[in-house]
Amino acid sequence: MQQGQVTFTRMEKVIFGQPAAEAVKAEARRLGAERVFLLVSGTLNRETDEVEKLRRALGNTYCGTHDDMPAHSPREAVVACANAMREAKGDLLVSLGGGSTTDGGKAVTICLKHGVSDIDGMEAFRTVVDENGQRQFPEYDTPDVRQIVVPTALSGGEFNARAGVTNNALRLKQSFVHPGIIPVSVILDPAVTVPTPEWLFLSTGIRAVDHAVETYLSLDANDYTDGACLQALRLLGEGLPRVKANPNDLEARLKCLMGAWMSMTGVVTGARMGASHAIGHILGGSAGVPHGHTSCIMLPYVLEWNTSVNGGRQKEIATAMGQAGTSLPEVLDSFIRNLDMPRRIRETGVEEDDLPRLAENCMLDDWTFSNPREIKTPEQVMEILRLAY
Repeated sequence: MQQGQVTFTRMEKVIFGQPAAEAVKAEARRLGAERVFLLVSGTLNRETDEVEKLRRALGNTYCGTHDDMPAHSPREAVVACANAMREAKGDLLVSLGGGSTTDGGKAVTICLKHGVSDIDGMEAFRTVVDENGQRQFPEYDTPDVRQIVVPTALSGGEFNARAGVTNNALRLKQSFVHPGIIPVSVILDPAVTVPTPEWLFLSTGIRAVDHAVETYLSLDANDYTDGACLQALRLLGEGLPRVKANPNDLEARLKCLMGAWMSMTGVVTGARMGASHAIGHILGGSAGVPHGHTSCIMLPYVLEWNTSVNGGRQKEIATAMGQAGTSLPEVLDSFIRNLDMPRRIRETGVEEDDLPRLAENCMLDDWTFSNPREIKTPEQVMEILRLAY
């Protein structure tokens, strides 16, 4: 008999299929915000009118914009945004963009609450993983400023109470985890995702596939998360190829957004991920590989390495994706290649002689230790990296 628990979050609302600007305006009013600060994609701010739509909708409650949050949310950018929002006296943060603006915004709320004004001040709030793979969570007060997220990609971080922030000095992506940093609401508007570069939208869609697959195969899998994972895979399996074929297919884009949301069901309710996510964190923070590309590359190879312990469960996923009788690594390899996404580490510019450093850094990520096939040493991580290189 299954045993476990499902822990729900402090998110209050998900709004889907409505224009983002009007939904943000209504949410700001509902929350009683008087000074709304925007953290947005620089490209969206410079090359589209999506940010200006938010400013106009917010009217005199708008108080400022920060549009410099590079990939993997470096500490420097987080602190710069927090300082700008503090100076503007913002009382609600709205993030519009991909995963970096989402995660960066969560970390900004920590900085605002605790007076962090330089990068060293963030150190006390990060999660530490001990030698046994156990997370050590610092205790600190819940941020007062809440965040609304309008995602333009599919990595799904807006549904999680975790911020991935890169320490550039160490070339390492680190976690900041607190139940109070989860966004208060998320707005899923397919129209605002149209300007997102195709490679980014589709690759983060595979990141969502990775969430669903590794949740279904998780040590903590249960009937509740299984259903959400399989439906997420159906939505993403239909939606991503449709967007590839027709970038203006808003119905397909909404299916992808909904699939990304459902793919996070296990992550946000306590299911531990495996080596695809763990290695992905390190490829991102330590080698600069784009967030979505890490899943495009690693997921099939991790599944191949894990087949000896969960091959039966993998077959169930392949069947759900309409490929009964084909191995899941093969199913996903074909699916990812048909989206024109990279499938090898070498395609990202990472040098082979850097793999040992990356393997060592993987031992600092707790999800390395929750991979279905046990990983205890960097040498085992190297086995996977060599498969993928």
